[in-house]
Amino acid sequence: MIRTATVDDVPVIHTMIRELAEYERARESAKATEAQLREALFGAHPAAFALIAEDAEGPVGFALWFRNFSTWTGTHGVYLEDLYVRPEARGGGHGKALLTALAEICTERGYERFEWSVLDWNEPSIGFYRSIGAEPMDGWTVFRLTGDALHNLAGVSNVNAA
Repeated sequence: MIRTATVDDVPVIHTMIRELAEYERARESAKATEAQLREALFGAHPAAFALIAEDAEGPVGFALWFRNFSTWTGTHGVYLEDLYVRPEARGGGHGKALLTALAEICTERGYERFEWSVLDWNEPSIGFYRSIGAEPMDGWTVFRLTGDALHNLAGVSNVNAA
């Protein structure tokens, strides 16, 4: 079963984000707090949205997404920030069900793109995405500014640097 997340799901979403970070070999980078997630998902101006995959035992996965915008199509789209299914529930169709629910959101709202990133080494996920018709964006490289580089470009000192 796929359902829209509620504020009561924040602790389990937080836990699964940390599990995902562990799987992606970057647990130390998963710094978001439950309070930050609660505000981002359920505050006065939500920045993101989440779906929960459940089985008889309870939540087994989630998808966290936000709207983006394409200047080429002139429409919004969905950017999938995180898709995670707990290891013991993989192969049960939960990942595909989450992606299907997001594809339905796109089509119902007239969004023309549904995009996400995947780590180059994550062959099981890449194979799964290809099996549903997703195509890699060859010729594109993701860039990111964080920490000192971000603050230097903004022309401010990073007073929060660890």
